[in-house]
Amino acid sequence: MATGIYVVGLGVSHEADLSPEALQVLQQVDLVVGSERQLATLVSLLPVGKATLLLPKLEALQELIDESLAANRSVMILASGDPLFYGIGRWFSRHFSAEQLTFYPAVSSLQVACHRLGIALQDVEVLSLHGRPLLKLRTRLRQHQPLLILTDAHSTPTALAQECIACGFVDAKVTVCEALGYPNEKIRGFTAQELVSESCQIEFDPLHVSLLEPGCNRGFLPEFPGIPDQHFVTDKVGAGRGMLTKREVRLSILSQLQVAKGECVWDIGAGCGGVSVELAYWNPNSHIYAIEHHADRLGCLEQNRQRFGVVSNLSIVEGRAPQALTGLPVPDKVFIGGSGGELPALLSHVWTLLPVGGVLLCSAVTEASKHHLYQFYETRLGSADSHYETLQVAVSHGNSLAGQVMYRPSLPVTLYVFKKESR
Repeated sequence: MATGIYVVGLGVSHEADLSPEALQVLQQVDLVVGSERQLATLVSLLPVGKATLLLPKLEALQELIDESLAANRSVMILASGDPLFYGIGRWFSRHFSAEQLTFYPAVSSLQVACHRLGIALQDVEVLSLHGRPLLKLRTRLRQHQPLLILTDAHSTPTALAQECIACGFVDAKVTVCEALGYPNEKIRGFTAQELVSESCQIEFDPLHVSLLEPGCNRGFLPEFPGIPDQHFVTDKVGAGRGMLTKREVRLSILSQLQVAKGECVWDIGAGCGGVSVELAYWNPNSHIYAIEHHADRLGCLEQNRQRFGVVSNLSIVEGRAPQALTGLPVPDKVFIGGSGGELPALLSHVWTLLPVGGVLLCSAVTEASKHHLYQFYETRLGSADSHYETLQVAVSHGNSLAGQVMYRPSLPVTLYVFKKESR
């Protein structure tokens, strides 16, 4: 058989469900690698004397595959369900060329769960919490949006229910599809309240998929950009007070930055995290670095990071810029909301680092900051190396006074946006 890596999905049954092509690979391949459970599903299909090996950790697996390919040996890797849908196939695609790989998909546990429940796969959102922080669930909870979840020992049905209730989805329901395709297959439905009750002593098979129906959103997680100020933890008494970029200004900043998939963003002077948390929440495939040096604000920033579940793509950097920027990945976009009196040096430093096409967005309230930004604008104008835009956000909030609605103006916030067009 041709030297190569053959990644074969086994389906979800207690006996492997292989296509004729995959069966032919099994007959001819030099080595079969899989977990103990996966190899057990092949017992009736394995040719006598076929070399098998328990799946090692990924570093050792890389070494094993490299050695096998160098020796002109073919290797069959066993995978659960569809290898390229939240499976090991993605790792292989990242570490080996397409010419070295051949995939043989099978039905995944997610597909089988949908068929058992009679729901269309395109009508649910799929989330994997396997090997991922449970808090990540918070970034995907939406009112009446079903979630089909791949879980592990840290994201049990009870843990999912606890998260839902903590976030205000108190009417959530969890349907647990256990041991799909096995003789002991079981499908059971629960309310979140049932799962978290002290009397609940239910045990679940480790092999399970959970369908989470969140119900109504009565909590603090947003359904759309523009998280209310009072939903953040801040460093001052009073809902939404403290060092937090207010919602109306924050929305302008988000729309000006236009963060794209895979981009790296710096939020310098992050305060309690209004901008950085919201950027991370709506851009799960980008990475945000929040730079802050005040201890009390750092504490609030970390609380908001966890509160909104952005633990995978928001990193907190403790320190004062520009010194604290050393060693960070080069940013695609930068927001400077606070400078600690270092604005001229920061502007120069960040502009030098930004690649062509990068965006620098700065906010200012004080006359001193506005003066420094205007000077930087004049420098850019003279250099003709950027496209710029400036605007002022002035908001008045209405309150009842003597039976009438009175509007109290907030301090206007000036925004300067610079897009780098050349070095």
